[in-house]
Amino acid sequence: MVTFSLQAKPTTAAAWLDLARHAERAGFASLYVPDHPGTGVSPFVALAAAAAVTSRISLGSYVSNAGVREPILLASDVATLDVVSGGRAVLGVGAGHTPAEWAAVGRTRPDVRGRVDHCIEVAERTRARLAEETRVQERVPLLIGGGNTRLLRWAAGNADLIGLTGLGRTLEDGHMHQTRWRRDQIDAQVELCADTPTEALVQRFEVTDDAGATYATWAEEFEEDEADLAAAPYAFAGTLAEIEAKLAEIERRWGIARYAVRLPAVEAVETILGG
Repeated sequence: MVTFSLQAKPTTAAAWLDLARHAERAGFASLYVPDHPGTGVSPFVALAAAAAVTSRISLGSYVSNAGVREPILLASDVATLDVVSGGRAVLGVGAGHTPAEWAAVGRTRPDVRGRVDHCIEVAERTRARLAEETRVQERVPLLIGGGNTRLLRWAAGNADLIGLTGLGRTLEDGHMHQTRWRRDQIDAQVELCADTPTEALVQRFEVTDDAGATYATWAEEFEEDEADLAAAPYAFAGTLAEIEAKLAEIERRWGIARYAVRLPAVEAVETILGG
């Protein structure tokens, strides 16, 4: 069975609360808020507000930057969210790719190995601290987001869910990435995840009668092969029937049946879930 989560952030109070209610009614498994301190919203404030108007949907950051979030504070935020949501919090952690966020807290962004080491340390320390905090769930689920080989190996043995982003090296703008959407790259990452549930973060989603033209445009934008985009779990184009067929093929090939989508995909996903 395919399940979907929604990654979004508030713009106004009314719209955010309406979206949280709508996501739960539509059947989304989780509501995630991105975490980019200094340029984005506070995920835990937003998620606590969403908790007050929902009762079933899971709630978490996707994902908190381990480079700027201290474990003691992250654990406190997640534990409090777990209490006010009645046991629906998810602990989402990533290595932190944005140099400006590290600089804002007076740190120099380490190399890839340094960021992965730090991410693992923060995840372990936060989880240990969570065990001492007042919470509802006996174990708050740990979501690790990323694509680094060593991080995926660690997550396969320690996380409850792995968020595959399809993203690689950070580009010169400090925020965008190279993509890793080739089929052999996806094969390798899925193999690293072993038996740990995986959730693909959908980067592009468009309902259209001309999937080929859309994939061709995206292929040029991302400098990827069009056939790879048409197969990858990170980009969906086509009619609803074509998208559902692709979902089935991805599950058959890679065993991926969970997706995190953004607002442009909500209406289509709602139809898929309702069908």
